[in-house]
Amino acid sequence: MCTYLSLRFFDKRKFYTPSFEAMKSMSIFIFLLCFIINDIVRSHENANENYSFKVDYENDQFLLDGKPFRYVSGSFHYFRTPKQYWRPIFKKMRAAGLNAVSTYVEWKLHEPELDQWNWDGDADIIEFIKTAAEENLLVLLRPGPYICAERDLGGFPYWLLKLVPDIKLRSRDKRYLFYAEKYLDEILTKIKPYLRGNGGPIIMVQIENEYGHFITCDDEYKSTLYNIFHRHIGENALLYTTDRVHEKSLMCGSIPGVYTTVDFGSAGNVEENYKLYRKFVPKGPLVNSEFYTGTFSAWDRKFKRISIAQVAKTFDILLAKNVSVNFYMFFGGTNFGFSSGANVRDGYIPQLTSYDYDAPLNEAGDPTPKYFELRKIISKYYSLPDLDVPTTAPKGNYGTVHMESTLSLFSTEGRRNYGTSQQEFPEPPTFEALGLPHWLVLYETHLSSDQNLTTSSLHAKTKDRALVYVNDALSGTLSRIGEYNTIPLTIEKDARLQLLVENMGRITSGHYDVEDFKGISEVTLNNVPITTWKTTGFRLASVTAESFTTKDTTTVTGKLNSGPRFFVGSFEIKDEPLDTFLNTDGWGKGVIYINGHNLGRYWASVGPQITLYVPAPFLNKGQNSVVLLELEYANDKCTIEFQGVPILDRFIRH
Repeated sequence: MCTYLSLRFFDKRKFYTPSFEAMKSMSIFIFLLCFIINDIVRSHENANENYSFKVDYENDQFLLDGKPFRYVSGSFHYFRTPKQYWRPIFKKMRAAGLNAVSTYVEWKLHEPELDQWNWDGDADIIEFIKTAAEENLLVLLRPGPYICAERDLGGFPYWLLKLVPDIKLRSRDKRYLFYAEKYLDEILTKIKPYLRGNGGPIIMVQIENEYGHFITCDDEYKSTLYNIFHRHIGENALLYTTDRVHEKSLMCGSIPGVYTTVDFGSAGNVEENYKLYRKFVPKGPLVNSEFYTGTFSAWDRKFKRISIAQVAKTFDILLAKNVSVNFYMFFGGTNFGFSSGANVRDGYIPQLTSYDYDAPLNEAGDPTPKYFELRKIISKYYSLPDLDVPTTAPKGNYGTVHMESTLSLFSTEGRRNYGTSQQEFPEPPTFEALGLPHWLVLYETHLSSDQNLTTSSLHAKTKDRALVYVNDALSGTLSRIGEYNTIPLTIEKDARLQLLVENMGRITSGHYDVEDFKGISEVTLNNVPITTWKTTGFRLASVTAESFTTKDTTTVTGKLNSGPRFFVGSFEIKDEPLDTFLNTDGWGKGVIYINGHNLGRYWASVGPQITLYVPAPFLNKGQNSVVLLELEYANDKCTIEFQGVPILDRFIRH
């Protein structure tokens, strides 16, 4: 560049001929300018060389930009709270003394349908990473492709099961790997500028997730993933795996060339766990990649909590042993819409809409006593940043709202507005075969008059729950929970049989085959298979009050014998909206929408979660609409209530 400037200056064909003194002065100026520019460039290059995150095996420590480093991180998933709350949560994490944040990246959020990418709004993972950096937090990124996270299908998009019905997820199956590599290329290309080696905040990138706990031990699969990740990440961040502290998990989950870490909760024996870990990783820093501050809870079971004293005691031991710790969760948030998953431990266990997790920051992001206790322990080892200590934010008590019965889901308008075109099949198809990601499919058939059906036994394997109607009258329930696969029916000749099947969440984790297709199968009446089914899938991701063109204002309360119904209400907020909680007490089971936002599932008839969290960004100053789609039982007063406190632990069925 300097040579070019000098030549341009002395080129008589393009410039006037200056005096000797002018030439001398200008030459000095040009070379000084070039010196400054080159110095800036060299400084920038040297700065990039100094950005790094590596393992110092000799001294059992991490090195951040060449200096000894330990992280105290917290898990916070960007997809579990509105974008407007990302920065406030980061500030609360920093105020607690944390220096990093860990997040999964959810494939199905970003590619809900094949080649339809979503990176905007609440799915703007790059904005999440940049905001974390602005709040002085480093980032531990966990892009999957499988993440678990108690999310539907462990974060996989449902369309994998649609496109390849015999697919084997988390394996060397080339059809699965084809789509997984496309996704990983997309996300890893996006995050490349934000890797530590490129001057960004991302210090670690996880490959897969707790693969050692999976039913297979596929080295070829792990090797393929490593090659994909390493091609994008190189040495610009540390690749790592996370597994449970079991010999089989560590043996099957570890990947050559990738740093192995473990996870365990406050009940774990720290000394024994790291003794086993050292058999697999003789040198290097100790890590707990998921130190559990609480745990997830499920419908029809008691809400789970882990005591503050127990968590604090083990956390103190970890810091005393110089362990890098990531709290799981530090802030849990909410499974809005139909995003929650299920487990299969002692049967099928669908998870709550709330992901409060008994975490240091509760579902609404407010600090709990656990937050302050952990902050106190961190202060023993680090100087806390000079930031305001967070307090509980005010909540909106917006009172009682009357809900007006509006429309039957099975009505002509209900099917037309929210249902897919009715199709006929020789046997009931899966949700996935119908191209339906979630919630409801209606299977209908006609029982011919030549069958003796007065006393009948209906059998079906259901994923996950089915309301059974005979001639438009609710006659029983089949359920995967408890394996209720058979019910007695009294059926007249020439009857219409309807099964409304509910997807309550695909399996996310466990020692199982991950493919969890939804629907019904093996349907028999008096041991005779039923053939010829008509199906209607319902797309209910978002419903607004304005979508109802006609209203059936018949007062409906109590048991909904003729099928699910929509109820609509409205309320006004005079000031700037505040977070609030919607109380579903007295209702049965369904989903609620606020101004078109899907708050998620409720199941007030069993609990333990009775309220749904409503973040202020979902609300309007002025008029607000509520739409409730109830499956089974309408509140006797047809009302709901907005209140300032949550109810997450009212377990009703004993």
